Amino acid sequence: MREATGLKKRLAEAGKGAGGMAAFLLKWLALGSLVGALAGTASALFLWSLELATETRLEHSWLLFLLPAAGFFVSWIYRQYGGTAIRGSNLILESIHEGRERIPLRMAPLVLGGTVLTHLTGGSAGREGTAVQMGGSLAWLAGTLVRSGAADRRILLLCGMAGGFGSVFGTPLAGAVFGVEVLAIGMLRHGALYPCLVAALVGDAVTRAWGIGHAAYRIGEVPAESFGTLAAVAIAAVAFGLAARLFIAAVHGVRRLATRLVAPAPGRAAACGAVIVLLALLVGGGDYLGLSLPLLQDSFAPAGTVEPFAWLWKLVFTALTLGAGFQGGEVTPLFVIGSTLGHALAPLLQLPAPLLAGLGLVGVFSAAANTPLACFVLGLELFGADAAAYLLVASVIAYLCSGSASIYSSQRRTIRKDGREPVG
Repeated sequence: MREATGLKKRLAEAGKGAGGMAAFLLKWLALGSLVGALAGTASALFLWSLELATETRLEHSWLLFLLPAAGFFVSWIYRQYGGTAIRGSNLILESIHEGRERIPLRMAPLVLGGTVLTHLTGGSAGREGTAVQMGGSLAWLAGTLVRSGAADRRILLLCGMAGGFGSVFGTPLAGAVFGVEVLAIGMLRHGALYPCLVAALVGDAVTRAWGIGHAAYRIGEVPAESFGTLAAVAIAAVAFGLAARLFIAAVHGVRRLATRLVAPAPGRAAACGAVIVLLALLVGGGDYLGLSLPLLQDSFAPAGTVEPFAWLWKLVFTALTLGAGFQGGEVTPLFVIGSTLGHALAPLLQLPAPLLAGLGLVGVFSAAANTPLACFVLGLELFGADAAAYLLVASVIAYLCSGSASIYSSQRRTIRKDGREPVG
């Protein structure tokens, strides 16, 4: 009799557990899809606008001379009307950590307009930061509409980040992992993985449904795994990690120096914009303006196609742009820096240039964002599984060699990268 009663209790508990999981799956299928659809639509509008701005700039080279004015205008608008939106992606991370920060809806149009204007006039910036901020802002709106609680609001913000990242690059699986990995070094938010996956998949599908495509890059034939090849990839990964470290230091260094020399933010943006214009004229830096997608494409060509120090010039132009306060992301410039650095290392390491370009793209981003798992998945989505071992080596070693800094200053450090002791 007791055994029968115990069995009934266990069955009842199992039924409740199954019912609770079904409710969780259905709830986040609906909410994740809503956020993904909003983020995907925003990304489609953004990518279309960005392509139009880039084509216009290339047709009218004189637009470069408006870069100082554009920097002044965008910085002034943010100063007057941006409020907390001026903190960008870090505001979203802080809201997830603390649960107190409100994400203003104005963040989406402000970062969209500011980034498009940056690219229209030749600033060297990317796309990810804009997509993540738009996704986070729209996710907060979705949470307000459905009257979500604090815990659900945090997950919705992660969905917004995942949906924005996955849709803007066409890599939904990487977007899902990025959403749960970027919050803190040494911690994954497993409870948000399913919602982020739904948001990223739906976001990517919606962006493509709007007719927006994504560029494809080929790493060609992958060498067979051997000790020598893996060692060469590891050496390259160390260089990728150091390049990411240099990038972060350069952006922060430009920001500190500009703040010391020119106090008002609009004036700083205008001054650095003038420096970018002058530098572009002196070195013929047209390849380093905007997204630099042609340079990224060339890095997947045979060795010698790209100048050996193209990666350094792109780093300089991007540090000046982002350090001055122009709007835009870091990730596409990091892709270009990594791929061109990999291309330059190919003759030295006796590896195919397209392969090292792909590993550099993944490795430098992994190191700068402290998201090795997301970047490994990104590499699989972009280049296929044939180079899986090399992609993982590049992502992990570059991440370990980049130090404690991050392109996201609000990213927390729950453990040290060596795992030996917690961060106090």
